[in-house]
Amino acid sequence: MNINIFGSTGIIGRKTLELVDHFPKIKVNLLCAKSNSKLLNKQIYKYKPNYVFLFDIEKIKDINLKGSKTKILNFSELLSYLDSSKSNLSLLAISGYKSLYYLENIISNTDNLGLVSKEVVVSAGHIFKKKKYFSKTKIFPLDSEHFSLFDFFNKVNENYKFKRIFITASGGPFYKKKFKTLQNVKFSEAINHPKWKMGYKNSIDSATLVNKCLEIIEAHYLFDIPFEKINILIHPEAIVHSAIEYENYITHFNLFKNDMKIPIYNFLSNSKSVNKISYNKFELNYFNKLNFEEVKKDIFPIYKFFNSINKEIPQNLIKFNVGNEYAVNLFKNKIIKYTDIYKIIKKVTSLNLYSSVNNIKGIINYHEDLEKKLQNFKTFIN
Repeated sequence: MNINIFGSTGIIGRKTLELVDHFPKIKVNLLCAKSNSKLLNKQIYKYKPNYVFLFDIEKIKDINLKGSKTKILNFSELLSYLDSSKSNLSLLAISGYKSLYYLENIISNTDNLGLVSKEVVVSAGHIFKKKKYFSKTKIFPLDSEHFSLFDFFNKVNENYKFKRIFITASGGPFYKKKFKTLQNVKFSEAINHPKWKMGYKNSIDSATLVNKCLEIIEAHYLFDIPFEKINILIHPEAIVHSAIEYENYITHFNLFKNDMKIPIYNFLSNSKSVNKISYNKFELNYFNKLNFEEVKKDIFPIYKFFNSINKEIPQNLIKFNVGNEYAVNLFKNKIIKYTDIYKIIKKVTSLNLYSSVNNIKGIINYHEDLEKKLQNFKTFIN
């Protein structure tokens, strides 16, 4: 049994490889990374993959294959290889819409896809069911909220009718602080998540609550849940990941320790072979205090705006996502203030751009057209 990992040097890729050590029948076949050649070299030395791919072509010269049978693929070779081979497991953990460049080839290549990249579902979720080959690949959502729903729906009686679905949000570093007081927030403060360490993009999305807006889109597409039935709850302990309220007034909580290794472990368990793993089991004192609050508009105004847009139009969801990614990078580079992220998302989402997004190529073109419109950032700040 083999696994291809797209994003092997990122946080999720590293956690996956740590767990692969406990699955003796899983062979690491392909490692793909963005630019971290130093860490990729260490992964090549330890896991001896058959193939590697580095997106940053300037860093390829730093790859050390001395004494190794590993082959470096360029982009066209990677796509050709995926089209002509099969893998048992693939993990897609590349942030940003450019993960779409790989999507069709990965899906045609693999039996089981562990999906972490939000942009794939947000941008292309509306065509998942229109492509027959998507049905040949089992998709495992690995974000904790969607994994908890995925695990639940795979075990529960489908005849149970639910009234509402809740996904939870920790509240991020500015939980309980009014949005209008955050104008002078520094980048270092915005990425200082109180519960865990993530990449800067996910950390800031957690602070603004954009991550939960995107997760509503994911839940809608992954589980065919109407938007109006999906809600957000602020839950600072980050132990309950989702909740299902039934029409018979019973609510089911899905909870587990906030560790991404749990969803990844369950994904890898498809291999049916695992060495004993020492892991923290259920401990009552870990769950003895749980708090929940509704989202307050004066703390997270983006949620009110998100609820106001027409989410049945895929282009609106793509613009919302792209606008956020664009604004977060401006904030990272000290070009805008933290509170400007919200303003820019609103302006980008209002852009009049409605070209076809009925296939992956069209979606990629739509993203590129948006990027061209956003080249003059001053238009969206003033």
